[in-house]
Amino acid sequence: MTNSPHIHPTAVVSKEAVLADTVTVGPYSVIGPQVRIGEGTKIHSHVVIEGCTHIGEKTEIFPYCVIGAVPQILQKQGQTPQTRIGNSNIIREHVTIHGGPNEGTCIGDACMIMVSAHIAHDCRLGNGVLMVNQSTLGGHVIVEDYAYIGGLSGIHQKVRLGRGCIVGGLSGVEGDVIPYGSVMGNRARLCGLNLVGLKRRGETREHIHALRSAYGFLFSAEGTMAERVTDAEELYKDRPIVMEVLRFIRSTVKNNQRALCLPE
Repeated sequence: MTNSPHIHPTAVVSKEAVLADTVTVGPYSVIGPQVRIGEGTKIHSHVVIEGCTHIGEKTEIFPYCVIGAVPQILQKQGQTPQTRIGNSNIIREHVTIHGGPNEGTCIGDACMIMVSAHIAHDCRLGNGVLMVNQSTLGGHVIVEDYAYIGGLSGIHQKVRLGRGCIVGGLSGVEGDVIPYGSVMGNRARLCGLNLVGLKRRGETREHIHALRSAYGFLFSAEGTMAERVTDAEELYKDRPIVMEVLRFIRSTVKNNQRALCLPE
């Protein structure tokens, strides 16, 4: 790491770290030897980035964040935690992102992680994910594109949050959430669809109507879930948005990591 006019003289940046020429590092930040940071990324003051951490372009990290630290697990940790963060992310104050000793922690592009949120080891976030203040992900959580996680909510380890779903604030989520689903509650239950999110992302009225129809069919009281999924695959085979939900449900049953989050 060579001296740069974009690095504050009080920052401690390892000579082995690789920073693009346009990276900015603020006062008293600390950057470890296995860190790689892409063009146009801005590191504010008092940020710690350690472990084997790669950060893409045009990401902004605000004060008092800790990125790439060893995870909070009881097992012996023999290898350097791995963290990958994509492009154009906003990571606000006091966020903690722990590296993963297994698959590694991975965050996509254009995510916004708000104040004091926590992302545990080996989590995987897609693109456009929004985590509101003090929301928390346990280890090995998968968050698909454009999911919205409300403030002060907690997501149990190994849960999957489907594409475009929304988790209400103050919720505790123990089961997988279907794509475009809406969940809330102390032990969160499925309470409908994220219609606002669908409209904001430009889904057609036809697709939304099909998804609402399929939702009512899937979570009715008739037959078993397996039977309803099979029937829905035939009924909605020409509706890609519905088939996405059905594939998600089938993979939850197959993987058997967590149960599916269901309505009351």
